[in-house]
Amino acid sequence: MLYFSKLRITLVSILTIIFVLISTSNFVDDNKNFFKKKINLGLDLQGGSYLLLEIDNQPIITQKLQNTLTTIRNFFKEKKIKLIDLRIEDNNIFFSIKDINEIDNVKDFFINEESVINTYYPKFKSHQFNVEIKENNFKLFFSKYGIIEIKSSSQEQAIEIVRRRVDEIGTNEPNILKRGNDRILVELPGLDDPMRIKSLLGKTANLTFRFVTQNTEDSFGVDKISYEDGSEEALVSKRIILNGDNLLDAQPRMNNQTNETVVTFTLDRVGAKRFGKATTNGIGKQLAIVLDGKIISAPVIRDAIISGSGQISGDFTFQSATDLALLLRSGALPAPLEIIEERTVGPDLGQDSIEAGIIALIIGFILVILFMFIKYRIFGLIANLALIINIFLLTGILTIFEATLTLPGIAGIILTVGMAVDANVLIFERIKEEYKNEKNSVLAFDSGYVKSKTAIIDANITTLLAAIILFFMGSGPIKGFSVTLGIGIFTTLFSVYFIARLLTGLYVLKNKEKMNLI
Repeated sequence: MLYFSKLRITLVSILTIIFVLISTSNFVDDNKNFFKKKINLGLDLQGGSYLLLEIDNQPIITQKLQNTLTTIRNFFKEKKIKLIDLRIEDNNIFFSIKDINEIDNVKDFFINEESVINTYYPKFKSHQFNVEIKENNFKLFFSKYGIIEIKSSSQEQAIEIVRRRVDEIGTNEPNILKRGNDRILVELPGLDDPMRIKSLLGKTANLTFRFVTQNTEDSFGVDKISYEDGSEEALVSKRIILNGDNLLDAQPRMNNQTNETVVTFTLDRVGAKRFGKATTNGIGKQLAIVLDGKIISAPVIRDAIISGSGQISGDFTFQSATDLALLLRSGALPAPLEIIEERTVGPDLGQDSIEAGIIALIIGFILVILFMFIKYRIFGLIANLALIINIFLLTGILTIFEATLTLPGIAGIILTVGMAVDANVLIFERIKEEYKNEKNSVLAFDSGYVKSKTAIIDANITTLLAAIILFFMGSGPIKGFSVTLGIGIFTTLFSVYFIARLLTGLYVLKNKEKMNLI
């Protein structure tokens, strides 16, 4: 029956007022608003930069192969099995067995399900390396799952490092997403000049401290590395004193003595111990600070540095020192990133999109209101009021979660308007049918709401399932559409069965003696 307790009326009223107030926070000044959260505008509305990055996994594959080669050499040395011509070539590991009687044993070491040098089988039912054997010659190369694991791991690490670097800059609501297994999408709303972020994301930030040497016969081997400005080259030992993994913090500073900008750094306990030992034994030597294969500084060690902190000097501006400190703090990327696609959306285009979306919403809203009023008179006005409250409810929920609104998201809101009206139309038409058989207005209206419920819920559940599938299977813009559509389904059901039904019920109870209420 059309009976509503005072408690229910009060709760619905309070909830509606709260969400209306929350949604208004998007339209008033922060200082005058009790609720500080707002809906964020997406890249297509606010303007900003879009970057698609591709991970170059070849260095990781090479490093993995080198590590595996060392593991194989040590493993078979312990087993007293002599390997011949152990080498890496074209992403393959080749070696031969001197004693042909050991071939079956060596083969078993690689294809055994519990192999310690060719893992992954318990997890993927496939080994990390495939093995090809021809007589006493062995060839190892990454299996499908071996490559997948490398790409997945490097992508996860790269996303984390990219997120740290972007967050350090302080851009508003960045959107960082996976694309395939070797690409990363970065959307930066409100960022008009992407040059700085491109520079930061394009650097691997692989930092090492190594001694400059003049001895080409150094026991660790030497590399010829050029300075960052390209002025000259230096022979640098391959022995790494410490790397960026030992850094705890890095900050730009002004050196008061030389009046130049430097980057100060702090090392962890292990790094401080290693750095102190190296500088104690290396007084008078040049210590090259190598970043991404370039020497950025090569100071001469004057005293032992045992405090676990130091500074990097060079021809830095404060901006370049800030960026270097940011790179060191965020850590090195597991592999180089290449920008393969770049787009910049200007704020004018974003404003045009907002205005077009609002105009479409207003036009659709006015047409719906006129139709409902002409078709159902006072009940049309009630449905329109519930529709307006529905928009406030939807906006309020998006505001609470500080959701990012995109152009497809606005399309989802417009579709919600249509669905909300559709539910009211179904109910009112059902009430008209009930009026033909039941002259009691109260019973006719109650039956109309009850008997139309199944069709309305079925339709909304079907749409909700589609929204869920779009959210999990779709990309960024599609997700924006599915979020507003999904939330709109719940606010629509609430506005129809709690607000519109409450208002129509009160009207019918007050005017139940009148004929042709609808």
